[in-house]
Amino acid sequence: MPNARTPSRPPRPSPPDNRLVVALAYDGLCTFEFGVAVEIFGLPRPEMGDGWYRFAVCAAEPGPLRAAGGIRVLCDGGLDLLEAAGTIVIPGWRGVDAPVPEAIRDALRRAHARGARVLSLCSGVFVLAAAGLLAGRACTTHWRYARALADAHPDLVVRPDVLYVDEGCVLTAAGSAAGIDLCLHLIRRDFGAQAASSVARRLVVPPHREGGQAQFVEAPVPRAREGARLGPLLDAVRASLDRPHSIAAMARAAGMSARTFQRRFEASTGHPPGEWLVLERLARARILLETTDAALDDVAAACGFGTLATLRHHFRTRLATSPGAYRRRFRGHAPLAAS
Repeated sequence: MPNARTPSRPPRPSPPDNRLVVALAYDGLCTFEFGVAVEIFGLPRPEMGDGWYRFAVCAAEPGPLRAAGGIRVLCDGGLDLLEAAGTIVIPGWRGVDAPVPEAIRDALRRAHARGARVLSLCSGVFVLAAAGLLAGRACTTHWRYARALADAHPDLVVRPDVLYVDEGCVLTAAGSAAGIDLCLHLIRRDFGAQAASSVARRLVVPPHREGGQAQFVEAPVPRAREGARLGPLLDAVRASLDRPHSIAAMARAAGMSARTFQRRFEASTGHPPGEWLVLERLARARILLETTDAALDDVAAACGFGTLATLRHHFRTRLATSPGAYRRRFRGHAPLAAS
């Protein structure tokens, strides 16, 4: 799996002292990416307690501001709101060749210098690059814009083959759906797996996809017949990770030969079947270690690794830690506590 610079040994979940998330609105606003920021950070979530994020929208320029789809946007304030933000979200940009006003660049530089985190979704990375916040850093964007980004900013390490990149205080996401993955990743980083899973359930999306997963495959949307076969199969395997799932058995369930199944599975998911299965089991193990007190042997069995030795092997290989050490870093943290 490609290394997205997402920390393999992430810090123990620790909610930021400043919970204010500010999304940047501009004329020509990308509606979907903006909606992602609102949905994840801006909705009331009483189940999360008093320590959850607060949300505001700042106008990047004098209004009225138009958004894709014929929508007009009224904001909570201007760029001065960035001075109070703990996290800033740039939900796309109006064009890869569109200049970024100096006022926006200055405001972002000041906010970042005092410690604010900045996130870009899709083409929003061009705003961060114009502000000089990505110099020498790894970053990503939609695969269609990756070449334009690299050409315009040769000092960046552009990763066109990943969903998102976490550089600590600067985070970038690829296409629109990858923005959801990055925002859930940040929730997981701030509040832990339980909080991220709760928000993901509301969104009806997977609670965790590694940033290093490929964002683009040659056949991103399988033909209808193949989708009808593979979709239910993936759901069934995820629901029974504790059971053995050989490639031959999965191919039979999908109604394909083993060779055809492996080729079409990788084209549809970005991973060979065996690799995908290990990643799904590892993700389940991480959630169990973070949210339960189950014995390590039981965690290994519940995830389909069979033995504790196998569980330890995959944790060391992929996360550079052990299951016990991972649990000590995450278990016991009260992810929804107010500061």
